[in-house]
Amino acid sequence: MKKYIQRLKTILNSNIFIIVLTFFTIFNLIYKLNHVKSKYDINTESITGIVTNIKIDDKKTTITLKAKENIIVYYYKNIDINLGDKIEVIGALNPLSNNTNFNLFNYRNYMLSKNTYYSISADNIYLVSKCKNILYKIKKYLINRINKMKGYNYLNTFILGDSSEINTETYQTNGVSHLFSVSGMHIALLSSLILFILNKLKKSNINYIFVIIFLIFYAFLTNFTPSVIRASLLFIFLFINKVLNLKLPTLKVLIIILCLNLIINPYNIYNTGFKFSYTISIYLVCFNKLINNYKNYFKKTLMISLISFLASIPILINNFFSINIMTILNNIIFVPLVSIIVFPLSLLVLIIKPLDFIYKFIIDLMENISIFMENFKIEIVMCKVNIIIIILYYILITFILIMLYKRKYKYLMLIIALIFIHHNINYIKNNPYVTFIDVKQGDSTLIHLPYNNGDILIDTGGLINYDTSSDIINYLKSEGIKDIDYLILTHGDFDHSGSSINLVNNFKVNKVILNNDEFNDLEKELINTLNNKNIKYYNNIEKINIGKYKFYFLNTKLYNNENDNSNILYTEIDNNKLLFMGDASKEVENNILKKYNIENIDILKVGHHGSNTSTDINFINKISPKISIISVGLNNKYGHPKSEVLDILSDSKVYRTDLNGSIKVKLKDGGFNIKTCIKQGGI
Repeated sequence: MKKYIQRLKTILNSNIFIIVLTFFTIFNLIYKLNHVKSKYDINTESITGIVTNIKIDDKKTTITLKAKENIIVYYYKNIDINLGDKIEVIGALNPLSNNTNFNLFNYRNYMLSKNTYYSISADNIYLVSKCKNILYKIKKYLINRINKMKGYNYLNTFILGDSSEINTETYQTNGVSHLFSVSGMHIALLSSLILFILNKLKKSNINYIFVIIFLIFYAFLTNFTPSVIRASLLFIFLFINKVLNLKLPTLKVLIIILCLNLIINPYNIYNTGFKFSYTISIYLVCFNKLINNYKNYFKKTLMISLISFLASIPILINNFFSINIMTILNNIIFVPLVSIIVFPLSLLVLIIKPLDFIYKFIIDLMENISIFMENFKIEIVMCKVNIIIIILYYILITFILIMLYKRKYKYLMLIIALIFIHHNINYIKNNPYVTFIDVKQGDSTLIHLPYNNGDILIDTGGLINYDTSSDIINYLKSEGIKDIDYLILTHGDFDHSGSSINLVNNFKVNKVILNNDEFNDLEKELINTLNNKNIKYYNNIEKINIGKYKFYFLNTKLYNNENDNSNILYTEIDNNKLLFMGDASKEVENNILKKYNIENIDILKVGHHGSNTSTDINFINKISPKISIISVGLNNKYGHPKSEVLDILSDSKVYRTDLNGSIKVKLKDGGFNIKTCIKQGGI
């Protein structure tokens, strides 16, 4: 036995083994990401599996079904089922959706990390058998117990790893949202507490076995979240390392665990929590000596916070498109608060229910501190970058931390300089572009001018049940855009201006241009917001100048309806002619032809989402657009775009946001190239 252990020790300690394992993981990752394959055929109509999660709201029940792979089930009727029940679901499989706007959250990829390829809108659900699994019964008992307590939403977060019922927006802004998912810190506290109690009874290696069994059970309770799996596996491997005397450095153990995780489930690479968890852990292990250079608790905590912040910068950039410098200070406040008070109190309240009123008081205090600290945020917007820039970031961050170990603090200026350059990158970009943002059944278009000369947003879209401004703001940030010079609202209909107030409240807008019509209720509410924020607004505008670029408002006549009074914008950018028609009708189009000599349009934003009230054949024949963009929602109730409109546009290449997602047109002197978010060409 000793001979085999010695061989294992030799292999695992070998750098060649680590290199081979790493390269195998990378090649396997690349292959699997390019060969995504479900175990189900798209035509499957009946699936039987175990209920592993249930969420009920006013309109529907959402079920996670464990079958050959996980399936998300949506059911719009009342149903009496519980965790662990075996059910049969009847319905059509639906592929999970990719992001339809550039750079934004990809739901499909995220769900792949959870071994989920499809959802089902169930027609019927049949109970096959009631739950007999003791683990699910325990979980159900805990959920029911927690949901009867004050502060249940935070108890669900810290005990069961379910943060869906807490508002993490302020915590995310403050850079401490990682504390509100069960993480390595929580697992370390939990395992240390259990070990401490067991060792008080009798000190033995058997105690580690009990802790390992508990951690496996706890991973089940938290639905095997990446951070819990990482921390649990690290505990298990370190125990094996100790018992077998393998003398593996913690860093190698962490790398082996990372590789095994990615080999078992390559799609974990799409999980932001997974990336945060391993990246920060590896950096904290690598620079443990730097942390231990400081004996003072405050200084040590500050260094842990600094290392964690630096290690997370590239991930923050490419997922949230900004960083908050105050994150370092916020972590110094919130890490002890959560680790020393809130998390241990969560465990205590679970056992002693009457203490929940104290728990609720502490939670309210923590929320108020977060809201207060949000007022001091120093947010730096940074555009999404490619993998090469990410690697360069990590090379520089590693170098800086090595220098800090040598007490050469001046090298921190290097990361400050890089952040400054990244933050201002648009000042050196020389290519203008236009992005037709997918806001479903509505309009929103960004015009970005070169060398950061200016940014114009035409319309904001608006849906009753979805805030399109969040997608717009995140897209703007992903392009490194920090403010909008002009927000131009073509008219006051909700699908064009509905998200304007939220946009103005959550993003810097310098000036707003409204149309010539009388203001409706939505526009009046917007104007009140603009006045409160001291933002200037205008109407009856004929032209604006931004540097050398001129933007002409062609529709100066008043009509008797909101659509016909749409602002119609014409401009030329680098010898490309662009025309944006709002919701103007055929009558307005013909009046514009009489008033202006417009022809040979390069890019046309088609009027009224492809409705047959717009896009007159004479108008199109006259302006002769090369490219026509229709902003329209998928399977919308209006039947847009109409077939006769598509026939009229047959000589133009048509792109549609319902089929292509957002559409980005990069302009260059006398030409352009087009990129669509959904990989599908024009019609």
